[in-house]
Amino acid sequence: MSRKITGKDSYDIGVISDTHGRLLPSVYMVFDNMDLIIHAGDIDTKEVLEKLQSIAPVVAVRGNMDFNLGKESLRGTETIEIGETVIHVSHMVGSVPASARVHVVIYGHTHRPSIEKQNGVLFLNPGSAGQRRHDNPLSVAILHIRGNEQYAEIIELEE
Repeated sequence: MSRKITGKDSYDIGVISDTHGRLLPSVYMVFDNMDLIIHAGDIDTKEVLEKLQSIAPVVAVRGNMDFNLGKESLRGTETIEIGETVIHVSHMVGSVPASARVHVVIYGHTHRPSIEKQNGVLFLNPGSAGQRRHDNPLSVAILHIRGNEQYAEIIELEE
């Protein structure tokens, strides 16, 4: 099952992961005016999802630490079509469905922000927005979709 968003030529998508129950106030400023927010897992509390939902519509996947979400029935992966762009979302980077023509893979888990292209596919990890690990900053990402082009930027969060 895939979700579809259409009707525009350009979209700005907020991408967040590994909040671990914590949503910094700076996320509200960075994600202001987003068309959608994608959470790549390790959310920890439904309050985080509710707060993000107050900013923009949210698509979220279940992370390996999401034990406390109660009846939230998050799936392990999601596929989203935004305009002409197909996005595959999972907490841990794994295999992309072979049947899908995927343009962007969004994942989390490592707490390390990363943007790289492999075989024409954009792999995007926004890093961790809620829990520092090693020397990595707290960060989110913005995925820009312009027609059939996609590019991303990592944004370090103010604490």
